[in-house]
Amino acid sequence: MRDNIAFLELKFGNIYGGYANFFAISDISLLIFDPSTNRIFIESLAINADVDVVWVNSKVNELGHTIGRSKQVINLRTRRKKPFKEEFALDEDSLNFAFNRIRPTRRFIKSFFGKNFRKYNIRNIVTFDGKRDIFLCEKSGVIFRGMRVYDLQKALNKEFNYLFSLNKLGVATNIRYDQNDGNLKSNNLKYWIHPIAARQLRPRSAAWDAARMFMVYQEFNEHNDDFTMKSALLVNQIQAMKDAEAEEAAAQAALAPPSEEATPPAKEETAPPVGTDDAVAPATEEAVAEAAAADAEAAAEKVLTETATTETTEDKSGE
Repeated sequence: MRDNIAFLELKFGNIYGGYANFFAISDISLLIFDPSTNRIFIESLAINADVDVVWVNSKVNELGHTIGRSKQVINLRTRRKKPFKEEFALDEDSLNFAFNRIRPTRRFIKSFFGKNFRKYNIRNIVTFDGKRDIFLCEKSGVIFRGMRVYDLQKALNKEFNYLFSLNKLGVATNIRYDQNDGNLKSNNLKYWIHPIAARQLRPRSAAWDAARMFMVYQEFNEHNDDFTMKSALLVNQIQAMKDAEAEEAAAQAALAPPSEEATPPAKEETAPPVGTDDAVAPATEEAVAEAAAADAEAAAEKVLTETATTETTEDKSGE
């Protein structure tokens, strides 16, 4: 009998107003797959500490490509949401109070994993970019010793030299849950989900991401050729979209009139102030005649000088 495989997904966020690198777990989901019977089980844990955490949500287009991100504050006990304010910060006492509310949740997390590891005889764990997931679980006292941890995103990156997101792979493999027949489906596979477990498959939930991870894993291993073709097609579509957007932006930039800031102002010619050495008096007919006579006299003296000598001089017109 083959060991069951658990697909691990965590939701976490940093304490609102606290340190950006201190994360608190909000939701955990384990999707357990029994290869001998093709049965699926879903176990989830929601942390209900009275603490506000920041969730970062990705905005994606129809191709699963990330086009933006948004931050949202959620209270883990009430699950009520409120807008995120960048300037909000907790003082030291309030931050320590929030830490004290989170610490008791560690024993619930440890108990959740220990119970399900024994119940389902789990020896293999699959994550998606799950290095931080494993670290946060270990920080809560979970022991993964003797288990094989497989990072699906890392394996796909090695295979295709492309960093896929779970959103993109969900589109490439066409993952969906059909409520009519109760099946979790993809391009080539379908698995029946018990109605009680299916209630957990809500968009953006840890259970739904674990289900998508499971289907991607199965498509990649059981239908590799089709998986490769569909994934490459999606990457090409995303690249074509980016190229079209770049061309449109360049065309709009070319049609846009030049801004006043982009055009350097013309230099204004100003007359030198009266009374300085650079001041020039308007020319009169008498002044022009005197200047012409002086030039003629100087030219005559030059000719006489050149004929009186036997050496030639170099032209210094540049002076």
